[in-house]
Amino acid sequence: MSLFKHTTRPTHPAVRAKTRRAEAAGSGLGETVRTIVYALLIAAVVRTVAFEPFNIPSGSMIPTLLVGDYLFVSKPSYGFSRFSLPFSPDLFSGRIMNSLPHRGDVAVFRYTRDTSIDYIKRIVGLPGDRIQVKGGQLFLNGVQVPRTDEGDYVAVDEQRRELAGRLYTETLPGSGGHAGVRHQILRLTDEGQQNNTPEYVVPPGYFFAMGDNRDDSADSRFMDDLGYVPLENLVGKAELIFFSYDARYPVWQFWEWPVEIRWGRLFHWVH
Repeated sequence: MSLFKHTTRPTHPAVRAKTRRAEAAGSGLGETVRTIVYALLIAAVVRTVAFEPFNIPSGSMIPTLLVGDYLFVSKPSYGFSRFSLPFSPDLFSGRIMNSLPHRGDVAVFRYTRDTSIDYIKRIVGLPGDRIQVKGGQLFLNGVQVPRTDEGDYVAVDEQRRELAGRLYTETLPGSGGHAGVRHQILRLTDEGQQNNTPEYVVPPGYFFAMGDNRDDSADSRFMDDLGYVPLENLVGKAELIFFSYDARYPVWQFWEWPVEIRWGRLFHWVH
């Protein structure tokens, strides 16, 4: 019987170096994937409980918000409902850590007829408030809301149509210990259903929203459309415009991109 002694042959230095490089590459790829996963998780958490970005696709909030504005919305401002969560799972009803909005807040909420759609308007009426528009003038609880004429104003809507009207500064009365809110509105006419309404009484658990572009906004004045908005539908309060551009040119004309950016609107607070 013969015995064979098993010996391990030494690995060539070049082979060892290649193995180390492969292990390092594998480790680097794993770290990259892990970093991406962590970043996505952190972004999802921030988007759910802190701030969510939105863009403005229509002209209903001109002059406060323009088509092409991008803004951050604060989620904790009004507490959390199922609409604060991605895909709006029906896990609970009502609001957690509920906080009533204030008159004058610019808020994002879910459309009453289809809660998959986000709307943004200004809150002008809270539960129990009486709202009416007469001859284009807003009345709150029987008192005319003061406004100051700021002169002519021309805006451009999402269809690139020019909207020529008058610019006003309106002052809504305060609520919940907060001072009144001064903000601008655009008026195109004093005629039409939107400028001569019945008196609305905001029911408990709801609010009344209007666009600052008073004659080009589908809002709570139209009961067969938006109507009163449940407080549960609130997503958050609009806080900061972080980017804005005016898409005047086709997207392929990349050399025009710098001209389209509204540099003066970047990092402006929403009022």
